[in-house]
Amino acid sequence: MTAGVPESSIARELLGAAGRLMVKRTPGTRGLWPRATALLAQQSLEVALKTYWSAVAPGVEDASMRAQLLCLEGYLPPAVARDAHHVWTALSRASHHHAYELSPTWDELAGWCRTVGEVVEQTERAWRR
Repeated sequence: MTAGVPESSIARELLGAAGRLMVKRTPGTRGLWPRATALLAQQSLEVALKTYWSAVAPGVEDASMRAQLLCLEGYLPPAVARDAHHVWTALSRASHHHAYELSPTWDELAGWCRTVGEVVEQTERAWRR
């Protein structure tokens, strides 16, 4: 931990909430937890990127999320940037209800959450310096 910077961040807290929702579902979340998990993971990724851009390239955080994701390849390893774009697109689609489309599976959500965790880790390294 860097002096004065907490170990936890809003992005990590949102991702943790997504993980807890996947593990411990309640009767009130029946049928809703997959999309709620996707939404929390997507919000985690978006918060991580906005925080990253405000520290690394102020002003970029005001651009659309698609533009932020396109800019990411110039700052992070290309594989991480591509994964971030892919997972944001998947989470965005999964968090919205589409008629005749199934909710994401537990395995899909777990993979997406792992990818979001990796992006959060990469982006936080930059602003925690």
